[in-house]
Amino acid sequence: MDRGSSKHGARIDDEMSDEVRGEVRGNPGGRAEEWHLAEPSGEDQPDTTEFLDVDESEQFSRFGRYIGRSALPGDREALKRSAEALHAPDDVLDDLDRLPAGTVFDNLAEAWTALGRR
Repeated sequence: MDRGSSKHGARIDDEMSDEVRGEVRGNPGGRAEEWHLAEPSGEDQPDTTEFLDVDESEQFSRFGRYIGRSALPGDREALKRSAEALHAPDDVLDDLDRLPAGTVFDNLAEAWTALGRR
């Protein structure tokens, strides 16, 4: 059985399929509406152009592994209590001791930066 259109001819069917090819096959940028495009980071957001190298990324991941999400936002003491509850190694606890007292950290990146790391 032929699956062609009974409404249009073959030439018009081909033209119509060419019009939607980008959407069907997922061509990036093909016929993209403005609201589909990613927005740049806001002024209060971290810079996404800087990437950590593999070693720094692993260190940051290891640091964050021992701080529970319920501790954030929190100060040095809250982060340390969470790390102790998760049986953090001594080097992570030492890092937490070096954080400034009285400062509330909204996320791990702020605590990591306060330790002088990027």
